[in-house]
Amino acid sequence: MPEPTKKIVSAFTKKPKTQTAEIGATVIFEAETEKPDVKVRWQRDSKDISSSDKYTISAEGNKHSLTINNAVHEDAVGYAVIAGVSKVKFELKIKELEVKELQKAVSPDPAAVDPKPEEAKEPKEAPPAPSESTAPDTSGPVLDGVAPEALPESHHPDTRQDLTGLFTEKPHSGEVNAGENISFVARVCGESLLKKPTVKWFKGKWMDLASKSGKHLQLKEHYDRNNKVYTFEMHVIAAKPNFAGAYRCEVSSRDKFDSCNFDLVVHEARTTEGFDIRSAFRRTSTDGGDDSGELDFSALLKKRDSFLKTGQRAVHMSTEPDVDVWDILQKAPPSEYEKIAFQYGITDLRGMLKRLKKMKKEEKKSAAFLRKLDPAYQVEKGHKIKLQIEVANPDAEVKWLKNGQEIHPTGSKYIFESVGNKRFLTINNCTLADDAAYTCVVGDEKTVTELFVKEPPVLIVRNLEDQMVMKGERVEFECEVSEEGAQVKWEKDGVELTRDESFKYRFKKDGCKHVLIINDVTKEDCGHYRVKTNGGQSFAELMVQEKELEVYQSIADLTVKAKDQAVFKCEVSDENVKGIWYKNGVEVKPDARTNITHIGRIHKLTIDDVKPEDEGDYTFVPEGYAFNLSAKLNFLEVKIDFVPRQDPPKIHLDCMGRTTDSTILVVAGNKLRLDVPITGDPAPTVVWTKGEKVLTDSDGRVHVESTKGHCIFTIEGAERQDEGVYSVIVRNPAGEDTADINVKVVDVPDPPEAPRILSVGEDSCVVQWDPPLFDGGQPVIGYVLERKKKKSYRWMRLNFDPYKETTYEAKRMIEGVAYEMRIYAVNAIGMSRPSAASQPFVPVAPTSEPTGLCVDDISDTTISLKWRAPERMGSAELEGYGVEYCKEGSDEWIPAFSGLTDRTSVIIRDLPTGEKMQFRVRAYNMAGPSAPATLQQAVTIREIMQRPKIWLPRNLRQTLIKKVGETINLVIPFQGKPRPQVTWTKNDEILDPKQVSLRNSDTDTILFIRRSERKDSGKYDVKVQIENVEDKAEVNIQIVDLPGPPQNLKVMDVWGFNVALEWKPPKDNGNCDITGYSIQKADKKTMEWYTVYDQYRRTNCVVSDLIMGNEYVFRVYAINMVGLSPEPCLSKDSAYIQKTGIVYKHPSYKEHDFSEAPKFTHPLVSRSVISGYNATLSCSVRGIPKPKITWYKNKMDITNEAKYRMFSNQGVLTLEIRKPCPFDGGVYMCKAVNSSGEDIVECKLEVRPQITKEDIKK
Repeated sequence: MPEPTKKIVSAFTKKPKTQTAEIGATVIFEAETEKPDVKVRWQRDSKDISSSDKYTISAEGNKHSLTINNAVHEDAVGYAVIAGVSKVKFELKIKELEVKELQKAVSPDPAAVDPKPEEAKEPKEAPPAPSESTAPDTSGPVLDGVAPEALPESHHPDTRQDLTGLFTEKPHSGEVNAGENISFVARVCGESLLKKPTVKWFKGKWMDLASKSGKHLQLKEHYDRNNKVYTFEMHVIAAKPNFAGAYRCEVSSRDKFDSCNFDLVVHEARTTEGFDIRSAFRRTSTDGGDDSGELDFSALLKKRDSFLKTGQRAVHMSTEPDVDVWDILQKAPPSEYEKIAFQYGITDLRGMLKRLKKMKKEEKKSAAFLRKLDPAYQVEKGHKIKLQIEVANPDAEVKWLKNGQEIHPTGSKYIFESVGNKRFLTINNCTLADDAAYTCVVGDEKTVTELFVKEPPVLIVRNLEDQMVMKGERVEFECEVSEEGAQVKWEKDGVELTRDESFKYRFKKDGCKHVLIINDVTKEDCGHYRVKTNGGQSFAELMVQEKELEVYQSIADLTVKAKDQAVFKCEVSDENVKGIWYKNGVEVKPDARTNITHIGRIHKLTIDDVKPEDEGDYTFVPEGYAFNLSAKLNFLEVKIDFVPRQDPPKIHLDCMGRTTDSTILVVAGNKLRLDVPITGDPAPTVVWTKGEKVLTDSDGRVHVESTKGHCIFTIEGAERQDEGVYSVIVRNPAGEDTADINVKVVDVPDPPEAPRILSVGEDSCVVQWDPPLFDGGQPVIGYVLERKKKKSYRWMRLNFDPYKETTYEAKRMIEGVAYEMRIYAVNAIGMSRPSAASQPFVPVAPTSEPTGLCVDDISDTTISLKWRAPERMGSAELEGYGVEYCKEGSDEWIPAFSGLTDRTSVIIRDLPTGEKMQFRVRAYNMAGPSAPATLQQAVTIREIMQRPKIWLPRNLRQTLIKKVGETINLVIPFQGKPRPQVTWTKNDEILDPKQVSLRNSDTDTILFIRRSERKDSGKYDVKVQIENVEDKAEVNIQIVDLPGPPQNLKVMDVWGFNVALEWKPPKDNGNCDITGYSIQKADKKTMEWYTVYDQYRRTNCVVSDLIMGNEYVFRVYAINMVGLSPEPCLSKDSAYIQKTGIVYKHPSYKEHDFSEAPKFTHPLVSRSVISGYNATLSCSVRGIPKPKITWYKNKMDITNEAKYRMFSNQGVLTLEIRKPCPFDGGVYMCKAVNSSGEDIVECKLEVRPQITKEDIKK
């Protein structure tokens, strides 16, 4: 039968309880242990307490006590008492004297309550130390009408205050007057958290306040991105008296958890008039009619004893003895529960009934199950799981149910197994459909469990990409996950996005692709977007740029003559932009002569039949943009003078408002058109030159045109080489005129060289570049920077206004992601082509400091340090560690070695003996060194003496058995300082270094034999010695081998179908005992060998059931713990089985008498056994005919005794004694009798009593 499971029993018969005391009081915690000599330890905040002026620890027999003198606020922490493996936790709570405060809360008039001096002094007295007879303190906060001490252990408010320390600020207890507001604030540091923590607010033990949010309760939360702190707030609005009680705030994040308890006290101001019982039965809702809300009985129950008959309110000091309400409820019928609850102020009826049900429930021991299913199992999707139970009856039939439906074996999905008392249900290839409740039914009993199928994590295969768009455009963030139909969550700046009524955000799924669509983006949509799965997350940044209107062609000044047409024309970048034309600040309206058109990006103002009043300043203003385009219309009056017939030519450049030496600017790529008014009679000829070259229409881009009164010079697509001084020469018979025009071609600047990354940070970098070699003829007014992820094709602009410096710090990057940068140069003409991309770089930050720096070893000139890796490694690979040291009082840190080390331990040598030194370690990555980890105090360089001691491993304390050829590797640790001398001997002789290899270190010694031989067996002694102090240990090694073949196998007799064989043991037993023999036979015709006996112990046997007419030969193998002997021993003679029908001719000699008197071949051996465990006595006997066996105890026949069982198997006799007791000891005798005689063998049996743990301790 399986051994029954041992129940863990507490070492305490009386446990200390949580107490509440006043400041300055003496508090005593008492505990009683089950055994008087148990060692007891007291702890405060998980640290041991020793006797002092503050703490008094006493122990008398099995009674132990802890006395805390002069209690203060700092003593209100958690305590524990430990005895063996039992640990009991309890708390000390400190309360202030509240008499005066309560009196002020009851009556604002100080004269209303005037306690006597004697009464005022009573509360200041220290309360008596609690004992077993003292009733538990119920003055603490009441939880739904039930005192915390009256609740069962499982219903106590959670006091887990020292779990993981997630809180940076915990909510504190507070007091509020009825009708006023109060807030509780909790803060959690999110720097080390991978996701937003989950926070729950509770009242009491089980009431989750998330479902109670509404008019009187609001839960809020927000996240400070700069400080990475989550803030959670609980606002209680218009507090009511029944809101008072114990509250709890729990925060969890994956495998981390923290909890904090706090109390809310609600004071209600009462008038001094008589108590109106009807007003207590008020309804909870005040915004409806008389029938709205529910009757608030809890207010009546809590305050029915809080008023004195005189109408004055005072502190209620109950002198009645405490009543065990639960004892009353257990004895009362269910019909009286409501009455008792009303009487004793219990408002949480549901919690009361739950506890009563739990108290009355008695666990029944299962008669059908030895082991039931666990409450729950978990398996990953696609894997298999095996559910196991143990039943009491091995033949019991079991049924397996899934969600109440019986499971039938179909295919390979479900496999049912039955092995002895165990029953198994194997579910292969688990899917989400297998996530259910499973039940195993045996007769009328059942056991239930739940199986949770865990889906494999969904990975993000293709990440999001940063985007920069213009305001009003549509944005699509797209990612790809590893599994179709997977659920993802989209967040913006840590806040989850949902589909709202305005359809601002839309979510689209297409197989493994998930798309977030943002319509009509605005500046408020800028930020970091994140998509999250249960297996990863991806970030991207969205930047929205206001649309800037670019002017492709501005309006130009015009000079026109009367009756001509004036056309003002401009072109902008947005074809949807409308505009208004103004003349001298007055809006221009279309009429018969004025026409306004807007076709695409081109806006025109056309004035026909120009008149002198049309002269003025004309302006075009685009709607929605704070700039305008202006030009001037000049009216040219034509004067008719009577002049001579010939008029010398004249160039009129001053009529355009320019001087002869003025410079004309033209943008590269635009058309250069020089329209020069000329006069002369007869009409002059015009020649254009640049330097000494005459310009004609023969050049493809140059056009020269002369009209009446004008000469026009045009260059299509001006280039940089077109810059220079152009001369126009006009001639006629009356003379000539010349004018020079300086033309300057301006362009966008050349792109800068590839930028250089000077440094990187956690989410930033510093980039530097050189100005462009050519500025385009206009000074560079700034630069525009762009960045992109290395694996992306989308560049994102970092600044919209030109940046004037050549060094820039780019921020808001993701640590661990590779980026590239490029630069544009900007002048008054426009923006250059982009520079070449910078070398890829990764924003990284230094690691946190190494942890756990400590001294591992120290000598006169060396020290060994070790530490652990930093907690935060960051995304950059760790390059190594640097170790430095300095003398105490000095600031000069000296590197312990050149370069860095990858190991987390180091030995520093050549240190000055006796000097006090300080050491520190820093971790390095590509971002630089981390903060240093420094030893708490300086270390004196001096070796510490230690006695030599050998720590012999447990497996070497008994004989080590190895086979020939196996490797022997003995590692024996030891201690001792300075390094001890190690000596090995075998059988008091020095070891042969050719056969045995030895290696010694500071902490262990190793004996190594590559291929062991029989001669390596023996006793090995190891000795460690420091001067005259030494320690020794011995190791016994036994090398075993296969045995030799048995000797002298003979056929002793042949009769019927039987052959008697006999042989002798082998000469070589392989250095271990012979465990048996293997006997084989073979027909001489076929010589095929068959095993007759295996693991046969005796050296003779009878081979039966041989075939008549065949001739047999035999062989025997010896067997030991290594295996069969390599060679068998063959019988020299064969045995022939005679056929029937042949007349056997008796030999002439006298027939042999085979009878033999009984003889014990193996005697009984005296034994000493432990009572309660079965014992056996064995011997072997031979005799012909088969002798009759009788067993005796103290010469009394025990054949028919039920306590004994006798066995006989091929001459081996066994007596089994069932669970002997000390009275079963004595002389046991075995007697064998046949017709030829008898034989007797006897032994002594000693039965020792069991030794218990108590006996060992005594």
